Amino acid sequence: MELTQVVGGNVQRLRSAAGISLADLAAAADISKTTLHGIEQGQGNPTLSTLWALATALRVPLGELLDRPAVAVEVVRAADDRPEVLGEAVSARLLHRLRARGTVEIYDIEVAQARQDSRAHAAGVQECLVLTSGGLTTGPADAPVELDAGDSVRFDAARPHLYQGRTGADRAVLVMVYPEPGE
Repeated sequence: MELTQVVGGNVQRLRSAAGISLADLAAAADISKTTLHGIEQGQGNPTLSTLWALATALRVPLGELLDRPAVAVEVVRAADDRPEVLGEAVSARLLHRLRARGTVEIYDIEVAQARQDSRAHAAGVQECLVLTSGGLTTGPADAPVELDAGDSVRFDAARPHLYQGRTGADRAVLVMVYPEPGE
């Protein structure tokens, strides 16, 4: 599915869920009703400024407009076509979205070629890993994936999972998301 169709479906879904009319959202985002209607129909190519205005008016993160609904384990390859928006000086490519209420920890990790099995973490804990160099086998123990530099994976860490480097020079950024206690 093309980005314009994903954005259109998400804007329409979020607008409807919030009980906002097309005219009211267009006014809040300072765009025309015709433009908003075209976006919701998956037509046109909205700019980053337009998408930010819509996200702000809908009171959602920008990624809520750009991404498809999440799956249990999501692998993104460096060459995959992912939602991307271009600005005047910054271009952003969405890799993963993690819903977070709680604590987020970010680690720079180096992974040896020996296999490390990790027990299941507490319910609700998620891991997201972006491989910056080398090769890595990681993910749920019953369905690990192989990553190369530039690839990423997001998975439920409340299941047993593993890490094993493949090249001897394997580095990644690991993001761990812990829910609020009691959630």
